[in-house]
Amino acid sequence: RLDGRAVTGWPARRIWRAGVGRTFQVTRTFGSMSVFDNVQTVVLSHRRRLRSLLRSARGLYREEVEALLETVGIADQQARVCAVLAYGDLKRVELAMALAARPRLLLMDEPTAGMAPAERGALMRLIEGICRERALGVLFTEHDMDIVFEHADEIMVLARGRAIAHGTPAEVRADPQVQAVYLGEA
Repeated sequence: RLDGRAVTGWPARRIWRAGVGRTFQVTRTFGSMSVFDNVQTVVLSHRRRLRSLLRSARGLYREEVEALLETVGIADQQARVCAVLAYGDLKRVELAMALAARPRLLLMDEPTAGMAPAERGALMRLIEGICRERALGVLFTEHDMDIVFEHADEIMVLARGRAIAHGTPAEVRADPQVQAVYLGEA
């Protein structure tokens, strides 16, 4: 449900237009395009200006795209093609792409997958700051329990596709069933 409306079965494009952004476990950028062009393409699509790509779109929404790149910390790489970026930088490009559509809810599948431990914390702190600043809701799936307990306000634990616990990090950490299944402490 989104704003009280059932969205099950809606096409992804309609859900996106309703205000849901997403990032993927394995990044989804256009490798042959620059960082700037990847983000600008989303801005153009969100503004229903994709036909502008047939003409020169270079100057359209430049300030908005540069501000997004600055927000995620990769403005200095805007001219580089995504195919040559480090994986952590690709995650930031994908985050900027998700934010380009001005979502109210951000779905993130394994946002720190494939990243070094120091990069994981930095990315999650960045996401947390952006989301608090923009009053943006976030739902993320993550297998790194340190990341989950440090950055989630509320946690739902699944085991074999079934919810076994739901609550604050402290409540979930203290749950005997969670301890038995995931933490091996019960």
